[in-house]
Amino acid sequence: MYDRKGTHRSLAKLPRGVVVLAGVATALIVGVILYRIPAINHRLSWRVDVAMTTLRTILHPIGTMPTPVLAAPHVEIVTRAPTPAEQPGSQVQAASPPATPQFVDMPSPTPTDTPLPDKAKLPAPAYERQDWNSCGPAALAMMLHFYGWNGTQEDINVQIKPLRADRNVNIDELVSFVRDQTPGLRAEFRVGGSIIQIRGLLAAGFPVIIEETFYLPEEYWFDDDRWSGHYQLVTGYDDASKTFITQDSFVGPNRIMTYAELDENWQAFNRAYLIVYPVEKEEEIKTLLKGDWNVEINRQNALETARQETKLDPANPFAWFNLGSNLVYFERYAQAASAYDTARTLNLPQRMMRYQFGPFLAYFHSSRTEDLLGLADYALKVTPNSEEALLWKGWGLFRQGETNEAFALFQKALEAHPGYSDALYALNYLQGGGK
Repeated sequence: MYDRKGTHRSLAKLPRGVVVLAGVATALIVGVILYRIPAINHRLSWRVDVAMTTLRTILHPIGTMPTPVLAAPHVEIVTRAPTPAEQPGSQVQAASPPATPQFVDMPSPTPTDTPLPDKAKLPAPAYERQDWNSCGPAALAMMLHFYGWNGTQEDINVQIKPLRADRNVNIDELVSFVRDQTPGLRAEFRVGGSIIQIRGLLAAGFPVIIEETFYLPEEYWFDDDRWSGHYQLVTGYDDASKTFITQDSFVGPNRIMTYAELDENWQAFNRAYLIVYPVEKEEEIKTLLKGDWNVEINRQNALETARQETKLDPANPFAWFNLGSNLVYFERYAQAASAYDTARTLNLPQRMMRYQFGPFLAYFHSSRTEDLLGLADYALKVTPNSEEALLWKGWGLFRQGETNEAFALFQKALEAHPGYSDALYALNYLQGGGK
């Protein structure tokens, strides 16, 4: 047995490198033990993730989204029911776009519409600053606070985002939470929204959640374009200044955005919006949404808007992407793939496939497996725990006959998002012999 002085003398005799390594090993062990403490893990996990992302992308740079392997010829997109000659796969020459992009003005009310007030400002609900990757649940929590709900974003996360590192919450998951967990309230989402629709809902007393472009305050890898998706709650407008008031879970409460800024950011997500309302207010909501209450008509309107915007601004990748997404809804997969091909040649953001997954469906159902796998691999390079990219890479490999590899990816998708219904279906499908 050594006393303190003897121990010190013994360590002094060891090579300096051994002492340093021993110190580092001890620090790592202590760090791992401390990191397992929930409060410390909660505070530091995002920093660890940032460090791991930086290291990973040094070894495997992100770069730009790959262009199509074999782009399909352009097809003319029609918004009426296609004739047999215009069915998916047919080749119809696209009309030439105008030489100069034109500005699409905001829609104006028809003469039969009730004029809207010049401004509306709803009471700002109790503010919630978002946790890591939690802008959707935070925005929804604030909206529910408006109706007297007493929960927090954590209550929402438990149900729809069980793993904190999950990078994305889909808008339909937010809708499902309201429908399943908040008796007396209902939720709907639509696409192809407009400034006048938001103003109309706000004037009637209904706040609106939109999904939009958001630029991160820092880079996470070399040549990071910092583009990301973001939900925020809109609670007021003012026609005189042409501005909205939003409750932004990242930036802060009562953020001011111009009509033009909001619409530009909103376009990247097909102008998707979510509304929550008391059950007894449903007829009022139907009146406010008019034809867009009908989901089929809403998608048809959004398809036409996207088609027009590709003609007015043919260099806008989001217009083409929205066109593809609305075509996917109508299962016009070959035409959707063509629209996505164009979007991919126009410099889509690096994180685009973290939030929207229409191209996976379009390429799978168009039997363009090479493009499906290439895009899924890129999405996983950006977001390794994306359950959607894991799932669709699995389906691509399944189509190539690599069943075991597909099964492993379906399992990873389920691990990335416990309870993920599409992964459960895929696993059950394979376990049932593909029947």
